[in-house]
Amino acid sequence: MIKIVADSTCDLSDEVLKKYNIDIAPLTINIGDKDYRDRIDISPDEFYGMIEGLDTEPKTAMPSPTEYLKFFNQAIQDGHTSILCICMSSGTSGAYQSAVLARSYFVEEHPAYAEVIHVVDSKCMSHGSGWLILKSAKMRAAGASFEEIVEFIESKKTYVKHYLSVDDLDHLIRSGRLSNASAFVGKLLKLKPIMTMKNGKGSIVAKERGRKRVLEHYVSEYIRRNDPDNTDFMIIGYTSDITYAENLKLKLEKDTDFQGDIYIMQMGVAVGTHVGLGALSMFFMEKGKQRDNILINEVHGLAELKNHLLRK
Repeated sequence: MIKIVADSTCDLSDEVLKKYNIDIAPLTINIGDKDYRDRIDISPDEFYGMIEGLDTEPKTAMPSPTEYLKFFNQAIQDGHTSILCICMSSGTSGAYQSAVLARSYFVEEHPAYAEVIHVVDSKCMSHGSGWLILKSAKMRAAGASFEEIVEFIESKKTYVKHYLSVDDLDHLIRSGRLSNASAFVGKLLKLKPIMTMKNGKGSIVAKERGRKRVLEHYVSEYIRRNDPDNTDFMIIGYTSDITYAENLKLKLEKDTDFQGDIYIMQMGVAVGTHVGLGALSMFFMEKGKQRDNILINEVHGLAELKNHLLRK
């Protein structure tokens, strides 16, 4: 039996976690003089209800190696024969390093498990790692072996395409989750920035004016980049406005030929601390290594406008 462990930044819903028996190591969020365990001591809606009134920026702390060890030892007691631990990008969180330390401690005590406990640096954020975790669980349910799942995740993890739009870049800038160059560009744009993951960190790749244009960008980029052989489901994430996410789902269903499941899931407190209110994200598998930056997207947008005018 394969046990799947993750950290709370994966933002998978409680329903999915329960259905696929996935254990979550919570990050800790410090708000003022209080510490809260993500998903345990504070809910996303509670957090988003208080975020605008906070005097100081909330801070997050990674799960300790002890937290992961607890799950690893419990997996053994429950009769699991292998353990797969998938963590948020090491470029944005220390959870991966904690899990690697926990693995080394665990293998010292249980050397027979050295070949069947694997920790993944997902290179993803939020539902990006969540996508890999859910895919692993679906593969396990379909009868895939531990080795098959590990090979798929490690070979495909950098193909999970992220899109994230936020109303305010300040949270990402202060937390260091956005590269310095992207932060500088984003401040100059004064529009809604759209980010993806590059080298394990967030990077601005487009700018749009208003939510309608954000949705149009998401859908057009999905059509241009999607790998139909590997995207058997998609995840849409949101922080404080579920209607925004529902509108994206409706647009994907209307304007694309995608037939798989589209999950809508709320971003948790640990991620919400860094992206703030009004965030919207989308995740699918990209076909090949396609370049994605502001210049490319500006040129592509002009080409689409030209084609639109010629069709009139």
